[in-house]
Amino acid sequence: MALTREWKESIVKQFQRSPLDTGSPEVQVALLSARIAELTEHFKVHKKDLHGMRGLEKLVNRRRKLLDYLKAKNQERYEQLIKSLDIRK
Repeated sequence: MALTREWKESIVKQFQRSPLDTGSPEVQVALLSARIAELTEHFKVHKKDLHGMRGLEKLVNRRRKLLDYLKAKNQERYEQLIKSLDIRK
């Protein structure tokens, strides 16, 4: 199931840096994290969905690259995002 419009808007409002911000790394990582969490639940039921697993791997890699970029550009924003999303321990 895809993310609904209202769900996406609430995620964007929570992580945006300015009122018109929809594409900052924080927003992109938050949206990807929501999709990853949703797909993870899907794969708990459908263990043999290998084509979907490939899509999940691509999403995880895209999120990792965005996090690497954010870490290189601004360590403080990176740590705040990691803490708020509870991604890494």
